[in-house]
Amino acid sequence: MNIVLFGKPGAGKGTQAPKIADALGVPTLATGNVLRSAVKQGTSLGREAKAYMDRGDLVPDSVILGIVRDELARPEYAKGVVLDGVVRTVPQAEGLAKMLGSLGRKVDAVVSLDVPDEEIVRRTGTRTVCSTCQTPYSDLPPGGKCPNCGGVVMRRTDDEPEAVRNRLRVFTDQTAPVFDWYKKDGARIVTVDANGSVKDVTQRVLRALGK
Repeated sequence: MNIVLFGKPGAGKGTQAPKIADALGVPTLATGNVLRSAVKQGTSLGREAKAYMDRGDLVPDSVILGIVRDELARPEYAKGVVLDGVVRTVPQAEGLAKMLGSLGRKVDAVVSLDVPDEEIVRRTGTRTVCSTCQTPYSDLPPGGKCPNCGGVVMRRTDDEPEAVRNRLRVFTDQTAPVFDWYKKDGARIVTVDANGSVKDVTQRVLRALGK
């Protein structure tokens, strides 16, 4: 199965993607990871992406999807993939459809992890990081002492409540049209309640997919 995984920032995509993939017996693919890998390896598209990044510009969808295509063409993705963060806008959805078509594949399901906005704000509000060693925490308040190195624990600026609400507004504005596009395209869309334990959410996703 080729699955597009959706979810608001903080909905748990990064946690769920490998668990869903493991249960389905397929790998995951996250845009950021393959982009960094292509840049590090110095591939043709990786060098092109790096040129944009070095200028402080956004890497165009065409370059990112080209990098994703090169990755998906590898044998380990032959049985399918869980795509995490590959589609955030309608042009990306259109580009992914064309790219998969060139490989003789298609999106089999779009899985949306649904969490209320205020729960997202609460979750991200508990995330802190050591200002010295960058160790992340979910149970230490800002101003606390890092058990790892003794540094001061802080909350990232982009995890402050208003910053999170702004990201959620942007996500909603960009993503609602994506769902409409997939509906018109005939894709199977599955919305799953992503509140609860990690295991419970994974099982809900698999049941919704009929696995």
